[in-house]
Amino acid sequence: MSVRIACGLSTASDPRTGAVEAAAKVAAELPDASIDLAVVFASGAHLASPEATLEGVHDALAPDVLIGCGAGGVVGDGREIEGGTAIAVWAAAFEHGVVSTFHAEVTEVRDGVAIAGVPDLQGAGGAILLPDPYSFPTDAVLAELAGRAPGVPVLGGVSSARTLRGQAALFLGERVVPGGAVGVRFDGVELLPCVSQGATPIGPELEITAGEGRLIKELGGRPALTALRDVLDRLDDDQRELLAEGMLLGIVVEHGLGDHRHGDFLVRSVLGGDPETGTIAVGATIEQGQVVRVHARDAASADRDLDEALGLRRRALGDDAPAGALMFTCNGRGRGMFGLPDHDAAAVTSCLGDIPTAGFFAAGEIGPVGGENFLHGFTATVAVFAS
Repeated sequence: MSVRIACGLSTASDPRTGAVEAAAKVAAELPDASIDLAVVFASGAHLASPEATLEGVHDALAPDVLIGCGAGGVVGDGREIEGGTAIAVWAAAFEHGVVSTFHAEVTEVRDGVAIAGVPDLQGAGGAILLPDPYSFPTDAVLAELAGRAPGVPVLGGVSSARTLRGQAALFLGERVVPGGAVGVRFDGVELLPCVSQGATPIGPELEITAGEGRLIKELGGRPALTALRDVLDRLDDDQRELLAEGMLLGIVVEHGLGDHRHGDFLVRSVLGGDPETGTIAVGATIEQGQVVRVHARDAASADRDLDEALGLRRRALGDDAPAGALMFTCNGRGRGMFGLPDHDAAAVTSCLGDIPTAGFFAAGEIGPVGGENFLHGFTATVAVFAS
């Protein structure tokens, strides 16, 4: 096996004690391995003294490189710890792969701001990105990467907690960096992206025949608002009930009508409509020729979507079990959406096996749809590592 991965979880109240405990579990699972990469997610008391947390991980595990972030809740060992103090330590040894970490940040220039530190991802097997929500323009950076390194999967999540001093809780090596984003580039490592947007399609596909920016003017040659109302008028009672929590619009990234799976749609909110012009505003930039379809989000559709997305990745691996996974699930999921604990973590175990998996409840999830990387909401994204 060329990729070896292990994960440790601790809910100890003392930051250093918890860090050592979680990292020691990893070390026990990989006794003869040189740890190429450690990824750390920490919540609660760890955010009062993150330096002590990182010191504990390094003392117990001595990884070559480390990234991580603060979180409102963490995932590890098949559990989801949605509140309180917890730390998940995930580590990997890549026999043939190479990993390189980076710190990207916004810098002021004469005409505004510039992004420094984002690596060239051309030729990479993939990357993990952990941004701070207040100091890093994730959408803009992902759009830039789409042009610079098309097809390279970028996964991750936006940090959902800061230090008690109010600063960014981003971890790089033995340091807590003050803002921006931290990440890691993988070379010679097979990383399979899994994106579950947790929404189900309703009604027919419609083509955008006029529109620009975030405004859709026409659908199928008719005013967009009129066409959308006609779709809603034809729904049955069960479908209307699904839309009670709010209507979403799925947008196919590639142009053209066809038999699209619901995983082909980039799901975004409908922000409003103008009865006078017949236009509708959506939470994404659109282009004429793209296909849209009404979507609804609920626990049942989120459950089905995640199982299907994970199942596709499992079949792609054939007979080989994955070495491990990193999971980034929305902080709007968990018990609040599913009414029971550990839902997304249990889904990974059910579909991929009892593999070492760690992650956190994010304030936005990063993953590819239609070959292009986006920032999502209410999503579970999983980076599956082949063995």
